[in-house]
Amino acid sequence: MSEEPKTLKAVFQAAELKRTALERTYESNSPTYHEDLSQALELYQQCIQIINKVSLFSPNESLEDIATSDIPYLLVNYHIAELLQRVSISSVLQRKAQLNTTRNAFEKFLHLLDNYSMLSQSDKKLFIRYNEDPDNFSTISATDPAARRNAKISDFKAAKEMKNKLEYMRNSPRYLEDGGDEEAVRELYLTNITFCTYLAFQALDGISREMQILAQAPIPLTSQASAVHEDDERRRRESHNNDGYSDRLDQPLNSLTTKGPLLSKEGKPLRPFTLTSNRQEIQKGVFRPGHNLPTMSIDEYLDEERRRGNIIEGGGEASGRQPEPDEDNFDKADAETMKAREWDEFKEANPRGSGNTLNRG
Repeated sequence: MSEEPKTLKAVFQAAELKRTALERTYESNSPTYHEDLSQALELYQQCIQIINKVSLFSPNESLEDIATSDIPYLLVNYHIAELLQRVSISSVLQRKAQLNTTRNAFEKFLHLLDNYSMLSQSDKKLFIRYNEDPDNFSTISATDPAARRNAKISDFKAAKEMKNKLEYMRNSPRYLEDGGDEEAVRELYLTNITFCTYLAFQALDGISREMQILAQAPIPLTSQASAVHEDDERRRRESHNNDGYSDRLDQPLNSLTTKGPLLSKEGKPLRPFTLTSNRQEIQKGVFRPGHNLPTMSIDEYLDEERRRGNIIEGGGEASGRQPEPDEDNFDKADAETMKAREWDEFKEANPRGSGNTLNRG
């Protein structure tokens, strides 16, 4: 025997019980909480299916055409959006998708109210501003910090007054949903919708700000993007052929030749090298990440330069010492003799003080 289809009222009441239980009894990090949250969302989705199937709400109707008992069903999309906000997701991409789904549910709720002309003048203006630019929507249009602060204080006071009014109405026998005055119950339902409308706009404000933050967050590499990255690395390695050519501009030093002389006869370097203070620094830097390692120490470089004759040694006392004359080098001795003679002749032709004629009388 097939199970009889559940009525909209039964499904809605079951969803409401799950939702109110989530608000009162469970911790958000418990497995039971997430299970009940999922069940509540599923029940409200069933309500949407039933509402659409029976065409409960029509754009050709007005608020007066809706029966008092059907008014709470106007909040089904709002409750779905409200529950979606409680779902915990750590992935950036999944969080963006969740926020878009939540925003869509709030939009459906507000569009339904707008079709029945249930939005106040201020809410109507907010809804128009939201539709013009959902990604940058804010409930406060003022840019001046003081004006924004005053507007937030005013909104907070208005929300507090509505919340206190709802609590009073729900605790009064006149507003009891079962057995109370129908006009009073209708007023209670509409007041609750007004408060939920305020909360919906506040939530859309928060979603817009969070989406702007998530847009700046780095997106992790997916498996496909990672495979593409690895394929690029493989092709780069294969592009390095046997002749040592590579299309990489940042070739590591170990990819270049390290054999043969360090410097040419003209003193030009023939292969790369890095100066270090000593071999101990070379050993310490072996396990440092990702840098070209030195190929010789300073002492080795100086030995190479000294071998090539590019280092002038001396200075101090050594620079004042005259080398011993080579008695067998006659050409050098004749040159020294001629130089001495020329100096003597110059001194005879130019006696000391002969050039100073400025102060002579």
